[in-house]
Amino acid sequence: MEEFYFNSLNQSFVWNITSDYYDYIDNTELHGYNNNPDFILYVVTYVIVAVGLPLTLVAIYALYSMVRRDHVAPIYVINLLISDLIQLCFMIADVVPTVDRWTHEIFVYIYISALFASVYFMVCIALERYLVIVHPLWYRFRRTIKTSVVVCVLVWVLSGVCGVRFYFFVENLVTHIMFIILQLLPFPLLIFFLVGTLKALSASISVPSDEKRRTVGVLVLLLLIYTLLFLSSILWYLSLIHDRTNLILCLMIVRFSPLADLFLYVS
Repeated sequence: MEEFYFNSLNQSFVWNITSDYYDYIDNTELHGYNNNPDFILYVVTYVIVAVGLPLTLVAIYALYSMVRRDHVAPIYVINLLISDLIQLCFMIADVVPTVDRWTHEIFVYIYISALFASVYFMVCIALERYLVIVHPLWYRFRRTIKTSVVVCVLVWVLSGVCGVRFYFFVENLVTHIMFIILQLLPFPLLIFFLVGTLKALSASISVPSDEKRRTVGVLVLLLLIYTLLFLSSILWYLSLIHDRTNLILCLMIVRFSPLADLFLYVS
């Protein structure tokens, strides 16, 4: 997601993902990352991949082992980590100089889809925690592995559709509006789940204090991750200042999401 232009003459929006991104790629190939912001993004990406890739694989394996031991399956967290793994694969392709342009375009599309999936799996996790506290009986009898799997499949399919739409129709006004709505929608939902859970916990005496702290901690963490990493980038796209440094800063912020999501595993 690379460049946003505001055309004040005709009041239309044009979103161009690939052109500015490949300007960035071409620039780094020509100058060897001599441009300071480019070099910082390059180094940060290497660090994120080096730290995030092994930790994410370990977290997925550990959660899968919990499922095999008949524990409650944290399906949404596992799918969130899988979306992070896809993002990390894109980052690897981004810093490897031998990847050709066509392959890189495929990775860009997959990366966009993974970003959509990551945001909405965060919403699924928050919804699950909200239902456990606010509607425990309904959740206990309605929650099944099959339902969770169906929800995950829907999220992946819709994320892929959004990625295709966004990738192939980047200059379409409807696409631009759809992207903004889909990326901003989780913000009020996460706030609603947090506030509703806090109200329910304040009136509950049956929930153990450790579970209260863990539930609130996860919801606060989800809201912080979304606000600091995703919402800040969206606000940048909606602003009127789009110099190269701000663009690279925006890309850098979003790339920290796989590392931030690992805190959900230990919470």
